[in-house]
Amino acid sequence: MAKRKENEAGSSTGHRADALRALGVLKAATADQIQRLSSPHLTYRHTTKETAAKRKEARTASHRGALNDLRRHGLSVDGGRTRGGEEVRLLTKEGLAAAGLELDRGPEEMGGLPKSAGRSGASHAMTVNETVIAMIRPQPDLDLVAGEPAEAVAAAQAWVDAPDGIGSITSYATEVALPATGTWRNPGVGCAWADIVLTAPEVGLPLLFIEADNCTEEAPIIAAKFDKYMRHFHRTVKDTDGLDKPMWRTRWSAPEPKWGDATHPPVLLVFHQVGKRPALQQMKNVADLTREHWQGQRAEGGFHIYHQKMPIVATTLELLREHGPAGPAFWRFGREDRQNLWEAIGNPRRDAALARRAEEGRRRLAQQAAERAAQRPACADCGAKFTDDRWKTSVAVDWGGGDSHPHLCDDCKRVFYALLRCFGQVFMPDVV
Repeated sequence: MAKRKENEAGSSTGHRADALRALGVLKAATADQIQRLSSPHLTYRHTTKETAAKRKEARTASHRGALNDLRRHGLSVDGGRTRGGEEVRLLTKEGLAAAGLELDRGPEEMGGLPKSAGRSGASHAMTVNETVIAMIRPQPDLDLVAGEPAEAVAAAQAWVDAPDGIGSITSYATEVALPATGTWRNPGVGCAWADIVLTAPEVGLPLLFIEADNCTEEAPIIAAKFDKYMRHFHRTVKDTDGLDKPMWRTRWSAPEPKWGDATHPPVLLVFHQVGKRPALQQMKNVADLTREHWQGQRAEGGFHIYHQKMPIVATTLELLREHGPAGPAFWRFGREDRQNLWEAIGNPRRDAALARRAEEGRRRLAQQAAERAAQRPACADCGAKFTDDRWKTSVAVDWGGGDSHPHLCDDCKRVFYALLRCFGQVFMPDVV
């Protein structure tokens, strides 16, 4: 295998590409986050180092070198430090363009230049990044962990055996404008900005918006975001076929049926217990304040219909890390129990009720068919069951005389008349 090209800071071209892709999506990130996203096997190396700090320094060395190379080439800049003291890196204008090439995204899909989030600790940006990592759950390549201590290999194997996450870094976008006025490129004042947008149709999630909160904002401020979401969802524009369509559908697609009969795309709220407001109480408060956007109408069968509503689902970063998208980490506003992500944004009770109705319909039709088969007459001569047409003819009322041999099938009836003509006992017209 050809050796990767080494750059000034000792990083490989592959690590530089990893850093560009991660920063192109996340906008601001640390070397640790980029490493966990792009090279998760390194998390299970260097386990013999004496301290956690030395292990972290060793496993992130390659990506720190890649970030230094990007800075030397004018593609990234220092963005301050997190509250934990880690360096935050941001892209320059040239870096954003280079990241677009790596991600195969046009300038309008990349968003604006990242802000100096790290100057104030980058708390929100770090929570957004950790949410993306928890959703993806990057799995290590076990071949790259071979030779490490047994406990490290076992830990890597356990993570590989755990439920999968969703997509890769290219499945996500951050800081995406959802204009109620203006355009995608130049959104109007007061539009919604989605912290994260996930598109993963391959796993049944064609579109999911994600909002991250550090439990520092008041519930009414969070709830107001959903008013902006709904304004965007209600906006229509002319598509290329000349027809009016929801504006969001001109950028993203979602096959029918939608999300368990909901009209608008789902939004996931992820709370990180950084601030003083309890995450669970925040969920309840936001649910009460956004009821008009998510509350469905009860239908026969014990389920709700969510026409013209958006599914709003909440979890905590701790639960998301523990269970992943496939685990019981998500609370759908209006429901009692936690579900996996697909059940939470869908309508499993409706699906089950419709399945029961369909099964009852199939059983009813089968029973009717069995009863009809039991009543169907059989030919007195050959014993064959009458066809539907023969059955109808045999019982039809004909004031001119009716069916002369209602106990015979069509074939036996023809044979009978043929024999009569052959022996000349009775004259009968041909029977068709």
